[in-house]
Amino acid sequence: MRLAGKTALVTGAARGIGLELARTYIAEGATVALADINGEAVANAAAGLGPQAHGVRMDVTRQESIDAGFAEAIGRMGHLDILINNAALFTAAPIDEITRPDYDRIFAVNVSGTLFCMQAAARHMIGRGKGGKIINMASQAGRRGESLVAVYCASKAAVISLTQSAGLNLIAHGINVNAIAPGVVDGEHWDGVDAFFARYEGKAPGQKKAEVGAAVPFGRMGTAADLTGMAVFLATDEAKYIVAQCFGVDGGNWMA
Repeated sequence: MRLAGKTALVTGAARGIGLELARTYIAEGATVALADINGEAVANAAAGLGPQAHGVRMDVTRQESIDAGFAEAIGRMGHLDILINNAALFTAAPIDEITRPDYDRIFAVNVSGTLFCMQAAARHMIGRGKGGKIINMASQAGRRGESLVAVYCASKAAVISLTQSAGLNLIAHGINVNAIAPGVVDGEHWDGVDAFFARYEGKAPGQKKAEVGAAVPFGRMGTAADLTGMAVFLATDEAKYIVAQCFGVDGGNWMA
């Protein structure tokens, strides 16, 4: 087991990608705190993963919730070796229809949430003096603009930039900060994404999802399980010389 004895905190872990990452880390020997704004859902998710999992309610848009969530997770696990910043929201709209509340909501979760969870993890890791790993979930959308997805694309571009800056800053303390940029990942969240495109592009329900899946060079949309190999690798000592990088796991959709 490649993560035996390690501890991790995964945000946005009540379902989807976050839950799959937590499940894989536990299978690799780690103890994992699953954090999510939905306290009941994350408690149930953790219970389903066994004694190596702990559910923690955390709202990444509120500093007091981040502080309390990290304190609870570290109190239960003893220390923190790995953070995965996975919590995120999606939105889409033409430029002339973007609203400030929607912009603020997306940046509060995707950007501020990532930054201040990194900060909380880094403070603990620096104080402990044994280094650590921070993995931010970016997106292929952060590498380019998209006509209807300006706010989400900008937020994920910011995640990539934060990863670079934090990586350069924190490696002095033995903390490796890197990112994963998924492509189009199938899951229940894609029902919402598909609905945005149905609204703005006049497509039938399910049409956009079928189109983007067919366009992936690999031949299909990704799954949460497709992301786990990179997430495990970046958390091991095999990746100790990798700093401030963003890795595409997207079936060939984007060549960096």
